[in-house]
Amino acid sequence: MKPVYLVGRALACALGTTLAQALVSLRSASAPIASRYSLVGRDALPYQRIPDTGHSQGWNARARALITQVAADAGAAQVRDGALFIAMSCQDGDTAEHIALDVDFHALSQRIGDWLDWRGPVYLVSSACTSSMQALLSATECLQAGTAQHALVLGVELDNQLTLPGFAALDLLSASDSKPFALQRDGMVLGEAVAALRLSTQQTAPWLLRGGANVVDGTQPTSASAKAVMQMCQRALAASGLSSTDVDLIKVQAAGSPGNDANEAEGLRASFASMPALVSLKPLIGHCLGASGAAEIALLLECLEQGYWPRYSHTADPALGVQLATQAPLQLRRVLATILGFGGSHAAVVLERSSP
Repeated sequence: MKPVYLVGRALACALGTTLAQALVSLRSASAPIASRYSLVGRDALPYQRIPDTGHSQGWNARARALITQVAADAGAAQVRDGALFIAMSCQDGDTAEHIALDVDFHALSQRIGDWLDWRGPVYLVSSACTSSMQALLSATECLQAGTAQHALVLGVELDNQLTLPGFAALDLLSASDSKPFALQRDGMVLGEAVAALRLSTQQTAPWLLRGGANVVDGTQPTSASAKAVMQMCQRALAASGLSSTDVDLIKVQAAGSPGNDANEAEGLRASFASMPALVSLKPLIGHCLGASGAAEIALLLECLEQGYWPRYSHTADPALGVQLATQAPLQLRRVLATILGFGGSHAAVVLERSSP
């Protein structure tokens, strides 16, 4: 199969509307300050919102401004004849504010394709939190098979009137902050993101997509499964031609949920006799749901290349048997990036650094 390289990336998130802004924000403060989301009948909740650009009113106008900017930053103009994979779990806030059944995702994906003047095929992936990770897996397979030479994976998660109130109703959200694998963890903090990953088979780049896997455990529709986490890791490594000892870093899900973090930790311990370094990015940008896979990969690679490592202020939970690393591994060549989500989906990709 043809090698697939990650040749372009871009991100708008709570830290800023570009990756450069995000790194400036991270280096200037110990943690981003979340905005507050007001809900009727309860205290306001923290929410990692993309900074106001000041020129877009309405959901579609704001979405168009952010999507076109992020796609351009990732080099979309160079690959408009390739395949576009749009990944999202959010709703179109201008037309479907009350019931999700009003949402026409196909029409929305075609609209986004028109915004980008896309000439190649357009695909939509909507599988809750794993949407953009599954889109990345699909795009990689498409390029490896020779169906296309270039692809753009676009993850979109923007505020609407359904998502955060729905998570709040399920009591899944923290009232303070995200505390991955921590003793005091009490829920997730949601966030917005628009992320783009540009893939190609025609040129080399620092990061090669070795392979990945998606495992669905239908018995756990709203939580992670330790068994599925183990299977996800094993299958992703097998698809990449690697063993567990070849992984230097794992970008974990670790959203701060009491039960999910515990199940994830159990699955990781079963997969790795010697645990690689672990990193979580959700304290920095929130859990960006359908966009989280693309957003966290874009941010992680930027942090690694620019020499920034996240700082965590909460005490690790000793009962989990894992903890987040305080610094980057001295030798870092291969990264296993994971996302776990609703519907029992567990997805991972392996990235290999081909140059220092």
